[in-house]
Amino acid sequence: MSAALEIRDLHAWYGESHILHGISLDVAQGEVVTLLGRNGAGRTTLLRAIMGLTGRRSGAIRVNGVESIGLPTHLIAHLGIGYCPEERGIFSSLSAEENLLLPPQLKGAGPGLGVDEIYRMFPNLYERRHSQGTRLSGGEQQMLAVARILRTGARLLLLDEISEGLAPVIVQSLARTIRTLKEKGYTIVMVEQNFRFAAPLADRFYVVEHGQVVETFGAAELDKKMPLLNELLGV
Repeated sequence: MSAALEIRDLHAWYGESHILHGISLDVAQGEVVTLLGRNGAGRTTLLRAIMGLTGRRSGAIRVNGVESIGLPTHLIAHLGIGYCPEERGIFSSLSAEENLLLPPQLKGAGPGLGVDEIYRMFPNLYERRHSQGTRLSGGEQQMLAVARILRTGARLLLLDEISEGLAPVIVQSLARTIRTLKEKGYTIVMVEQNFRFAAPLADRFYVVEHGQVVETFGAAELDKKMPLLNELLGV
């Protein structure tokens, strides 16, 4: 299986602060990979560094075989990456449907999901399509943030804490969405604090601590690794 994302010896800084210290990882096409770690471990910075949203970066980041470390953010996105940040970025003055239709199609990606297909995947959004962005619940805003990047044609999705603070019924709905996207061949990298949400979805796990990968394992090894994860994360 070919690699959707290859990272080698990645260092990243915010100003003078050296956050990532030589991270290397691989994500195959169609894989769901979860980044585990405590708050402040560097997982969100890793997603931002992939998108070129940190300060200085060094190392290698290849997206579908294309080196992106020297590219500006808008060109990185056009390699077919969709980034869903923790703050969601919903425009309050626009309706849910206007938010959904806002992003353009990515030039380097295939066709995005159509609006009808997105509404089948997120029926709540269809019901609230004329509501202002700020009138949506937290869960509906999160669904909209994920749906919006699916419109662009991105096939590599970077999802930062999409289950945080949401009601269990919404978390279950997002889990079904991720399973559906995996069946459609999407590649997903998730940062998650909610271990119960992430564990059944992921093919592989990377544990990040102090800006470094300290452990990596596949889903089949999860039970065996639980004592270590309890030690590292307190899950």
